[in-house]
Amino acid sequence: AVGLMCRHCEARRELHDRIQNGEIGEVTALRAYRQAGPTGTAATGPKPEGVSELLWQISKFHAFLWLSGGAVSDFLIHNIDESCWMKNAWPVKCIAAGGRHYRGDSVDQNFDTYSMEYTFEDGTKLFMNGRTMPGCYQDFSSYAHGTKGLAVISNGGHWPSRARIYKGHAMTDENVIWSFGQEKNNPYVDEWKHLIAAIRNNEKYNEVERGAMASLVTSMGRMAAHTGQEITLEQMMNSEHEFAPDIEKLTLESESPLKADESGRYPIPLPGLEKSREYVS
Repeated sequence: AVGLMCRHCEARRELHDRIQNGEIGEVTALRAYRQAGPTGTAATGPKPEGVSELLWQISKFHAFLWLSGGAVSDFLIHNIDESCWMKNAWPVKCIAAGGRHYRGDSVDQNFDTYSMEYTFEDGTKLFMNGRTMPGCYQDFSSYAHGTKGLAVISNGGHWPSRARIYKGHAMTDENVIWSFGQEKNNPYVDEWKHLIAAIRNNEKYNEVERGAMASLVTSMGRMAAHTGQEITLEQMMNSEHEFAPDIEKLTLESESPLKADESGRYPIPLPGLEKSREYVS
């Protein structure tokens, strides 16, 4: 189990089968949104005095790229993964943009907005939009567009998915041709049930490859936004930027691999200026 619980959702599983059976035709585009207010510890203020920098960073892990991959890898990965699942493919490159706004005393490394355009081998696009800003329009959903219609992969959060299919691309009640209906099983729970059942029944169960690919593809989008460059899957496979060298040697008494400057702020991405690394420490 790798924590990508959306693939354990019974409604999404049926939707995936229906898409593969051609119910929306050939998939021509995918789009996903996670636009919310401040989420988790993605926006984090200064470290208190007298606190271990390492342990404080761990407690605010959304804020620091070396700990979680930041807001992109912790939040957007689920929408990216479920969209790629419906396509049955992984993108081969990405261009992206993002920015920091109204930061106040925040010292984290995240952007507040991310806009990514992924390209699959056949040219199909996946558009991913993320935002963690107060007072803005909110949306938490993923969609697949096809030559025959539109599939709602998720809407309003991870669960219930509210999976359904429309004829055409206008999401009106009269255009609904399939809806899963009430979703009784929570995929957060089912992920563990499926793993435990496999262990008890001595069945093969390995999500490592797809979990690693979802993480890699998500990181590809993050790096594209943070550097301002087109980033390919091959580049990500061969990236030499290690956020936390010798991480396996860290102890509770160690210094953090990421240091604040004299003002207490941490290095941030500089798109167009730093083109090969997500930040320079």
